[in-house]
Amino acid sequence: MKAVKTVNTAQAGKTSDAAGNLQKPGNLQKMAEAMKGLRSAVIFTHTRPDGDTLGGGVALFLALSRLGVHCEICNDSVIPDKFFFLHGIENVKKCPAAADAQAYIAVDSSDEARLGELGELFSRAKGKKLTFNIDHHISNTSYAQFNYVRPCAANCQNMTDLIRLLGVEIDKTIADALMLGLMTDSGNFSHSDVDGEVFRTAGILADAGADVDTIGYNVFRRQSAARALLYGRTMSAIRYLLDGKLAVISITRAMLSECGADQSATEGFVDFPLSVDGVEVAVAILEVNFRRFKISLRSKGKANVNAIAGVFGGGGHILASGCMMFGELEEVIDKLRYTVSQYLD
Repeated sequence: MKAVKTVNTAQAGKTSDAAGNLQKPGNLQKMAEAMKGLRSAVIFTHTRPDGDTLGGGVALFLALSRLGVHCEICNDSVIPDKFFFLHGIENVKKCPAAADAQAYIAVDSSDEARLGELGELFSRAKGKKLTFNIDHHISNTSYAQFNYVRPCAANCQNMTDLIRLLGVEIDKTIADALMLGLMTDSGNFSHSDVDGEVFRTAGILADAGADVDTIGYNVFRRQSAARALLYGRTMSAIRYLLDGKLAVISITRAMLSECGADQSATEGFVDFPLSVDGVEVAVAILEVNFRRFKISLRSKGKANVNAIAGVFGGGGHILASGCMMFGELEEVIDKLRYTVSQYLD
């Protein structure tokens, strides 16, 4: 195998180019050139997948396949039902059949641990395979041989640029996948990091045929009766702490069972308590196993929830992050209340 020089992007807060960007644009070109020479690749999407990792992964799978690269795409979790409308999602498998592929590519994952059970497989490949990491989280650890990490509203912005550099035409199928990521991670173009570039990327994808109405219906408006029941039960029990600046919702396994819902039904729940007047930080606590909780944090801007998540080994974005915590539910809430109070002060 031909030796390839390691390429790293600048990390947030360190250096920037003349345009003020936190990345070196040439690095994406080098990544694209390296990918063009591949014979085979496995694309890794992050555990408990959202629209950005699945949309970006599927779009890259389609693009590389058209270049003649033998591709697989994998995820260690159950894919939420709401994403099955997307053409290409049927290619996502639990684990790669061809683990001996020439390259491993991580999409929308800040570190190997975010890949879940597949993280160890990716980590063991370093030094033996070409490894790629394309992401938009400021907490990214630049863990691959080729890294392109540019903070932006959705990683599918970066993926759109990469696919164009690969020389692959963005047709309706690829555009739908990329638009899915753009819409989900930007909160349907409502988050504070949505800028002109987001809309310019959306314009490219819309011109290529992306079906915004179908994507919006399946992701934001369509829901099962079980999810509606769970949503009502959860929001009726919001807890307001720190003089109303912190709102906490919790979803237990018992609640999921009683409502007939699965964990994927809770995606987006954390956004509602953040909309309440006076709330600066919202936290959603999802019980995923005995004494094990998935924490989702959102902020209106007065608290850096990437730093808060980092206290517990997680990360993400300044306004949206997550982590895992262990213990009794009330113990977890107390730890979060104290930590959030430190960052609000």
